[in-house]
Amino acid sequence: MPKVKPTVNIENVVASAVLNHNVDLEAITKLFPMAEYRPEQFPGLVFRLKKPKTATLIFSSGKMVCTGAKSENLAIKAVEKVVKELKSHGIVIVGKPKIQIQNIVASASLGGKIDLEKATYMLSKTMYEPEQFPGLIYRMDNPKVVILLFSSGKLVCTGAKKEEEVYEAVNKLHVKLEKEKIIHYED
Repeated sequence: MPKVKPTVNIENVVASAVLNHNVDLEAITKLFPMAEYRPEQFPGLVFRLKKPKTATLIFSSGKMVCTGAKSENLAIKAVEKVVKELKSHGIVIVGKPKIQIQNIVASASLGGKIDLEKATYMLSKTMYEPEQFPGLIYRMDNPKVVILLFSSGKLVCTGAKKEEEVYEAVNKLHVKLEKEKIIHYED
């Protein structure tokens, strides 16, 4: 059992949603002055919510991408809220959007210092070039995530599709580092 329990923070959840029909972005711009739409610069409209604090890109094809949520539930709620707002202002939306979590980015602290040189040899699928980047890049197979690991014991985990995968990956790595005595705690 690890001496110190890692702390994990979900930083960003990216969800995609599909409406099976086209959406009139010009009409949304007229009804929602706070929506950002500059088709000459970018083909999507940016629809921001204060609660949950997210930005949803809406494309004329009916595809949407929501970023900024701090959990899977909040990402789903944000997409549903955007759709509800559009409907309540007369934008035609048929059926419910198909929502899928695409990526979860989390930060974590393992609570101790890590010998990245040793970690490079102990873990498979790593890349560590301290002259280029101070962190070790570790591609974990199960769950399928990428972890940026720093000597401070802090890390960034990306690529998860479910929050449980983040916790599983961080705990798995933590146990492995402890077992191999690659993590050192200050007394």
